[in-house]
Amino acid sequence: MIKILDCQYEVGGRIKLAFSDGTEGVFNLANYLKNRRGELLEKLKDELFAARCFIDAGALCWPNGLELSPQRLYELVHHKQVA
Repeated sequence: MIKILDCQYEVGGRIKLAFSDGTEGVFNLANYLKNRRGELLEKLKDELFAARCFIDAGALCWPNGLELSPQRLYELVHHKQVA
């Protein structure tokens, strides 16, 4: 099971991620939010809030309780097709 070990927020809504298999990738949060809606996601449009990301139990999280799946983020940053 893949986990996220580290995250570094970069200006413009990009988050550099380090995964438990030794790979790294960049998750484009700004692009991810373009086609998604939801109360928890709306807060991430504020770059100061989005920059407060952290890792908890291998997942990418924010102080409002939002948690993004490490497996899905791995697929997104490594451009894996999901059926």
